[in-house]
Amino acid sequence: MGKQEDFVLRALEERDVRFVRLWFTDVLGFLKSVAVAPAELEGAFEEGIGFDGSAIEGFARVYESDMLAKPDPSTFQVLPWRSEGPATARMFCDIVMPDGSPSYADPRFVLKRTLTQAAEKGFTFYTHPEIEFYLFKGEPAPGEHPVPVDRSGYFDHTAQSMGTDFRRHAITMLEAMGISVEFSHHEGGPGQNEIDLRYADALTTADNIMTFRTVVREVALSQGIWASFMPKPFTQHPGSGMHTHVSLFEGDQNAFFEGGAEYHLSKTGRAFIAGILRHAAEITVVTNQWVNSYKRLIGGGEAPPYICWGHNNRSAMVRVPMYKPNKGQSTRIELRTIDAACNPYLAFAVTLAAGMKGIEEAYELPREAEDDVWSLTDRERKALGIDPLPRSLDDAIAIAESSELLADTLGEHVFDFFLRNKRAEWNEYSRQVSVFERDTMLPVL
Repeated sequence: MGKQEDFVLRALEERDVRFVRLWFTDVLGFLKSVAVAPAELEGAFEEGIGFDGSAIEGFARVYESDMLAKPDPSTFQVLPWRSEGPATARMFCDIVMPDGSPSYADPRFVLKRTLTQAAEKGFTFYTHPEIEFYLFKGEPAPGEHPVPVDRSGYFDHTAQSMGTDFRRHAITMLEAMGISVEFSHHEGGPGQNEIDLRYADALTTADNIMTFRTVVREVALSQGIWASFMPKPFTQHPGSGMHTHVSLFEGDQNAFFEGGAEYHLSKTGRAFIAGILRHAAEITVVTNQWVNSYKRLIGGGEAPPYICWGHNNRSAMVRVPMYKPNKGQSTRIELRTIDAACNPYLAFAVTLAAGMKGIEEAYELPREAEDDVWSLTDRERKALGIDPLPRSLDDAIAIAESSELLADTLGEHVFDFFLRNKRAEWNEYSRQVSVFERDTMLPVL
């Protein structure tokens, strides 16, 4: 065993950890967990913990079901919400086959494989997510309208606000687990909040997002409220996105920065944006994977429904933030499509793959969008060469099915399962009779 494994085994004794939860993520982005006793951990490091892969969404067919979860010791953290009784810790796992080879169904492996391909070209991929979510008064019952915990708005500071107290507790827990938070504030919708995680390499960030969702839900439940990352819970209020700032580094140098260039954005940075734009429609099924995701994208607010980029333009899909003097290392781009309910491993993998394709093929960056893209007419957008993103999950699936980039990035197994699952979701959704149909048609038809 290595130094990290030894550190974990010592920490178990020193901190009286009695249970270790091994976490991993299914293809749809749902967190899975199996608890092991500390005495089993040394064997888990060496051989992994066996489980039935056919019982996990998208992992394996019945006749190839045996899989192993191997804990990553670098992700060891004690869970701070287990304050009573013996301590509980967690580690993320890599999923492997019985012969020790990586499972191609493991979303974490999909991202690691894509990061390795970028590393072979000298690049490290960094991400910084701004995660939005709603807080409701108790778990919403089926058929009932959810009730937000407050009526505050963007950046509001309200005395004795439940949201303020919630964010303080959540951030304290996140930082106790080594997850640094940069900003937090009330968002535009009633009961809507945002917490921004600090820049980190994409794999660490994806792990942190999975932990973040768990912490947010745990803190909410402890306060008798309910947290949801649903992309668009209300028709009349903003959806919950996960605007993600991304950059590439070559060693310790930001590959997106070039002093004296327009917006101080390098040729590499421009080609990366061009890659995202050219492949935007193909990857949307992953960055916005739910039926409800498209209610956010076409519903206005700050969600971008059109494929374009702009300098400090918040109506654009890709925004280049304003350059700060002597801050070349912070040069980055912001992708505004991703929502808070995505599988972060797959979303980061396809974003990186699209950007890297732009660099490898030397894509030309199209003209930037200088206007408020939402306020333009369809004819004006067409004249500017601004195409729409998919308008529904059905549209996104149809485009994705013929995407070579998506198939190569996700791998055959994940690509096939993911799209079959999304098609089933769309078909089930299409069969449902909505409240809108009953309210508008029953009285008149």
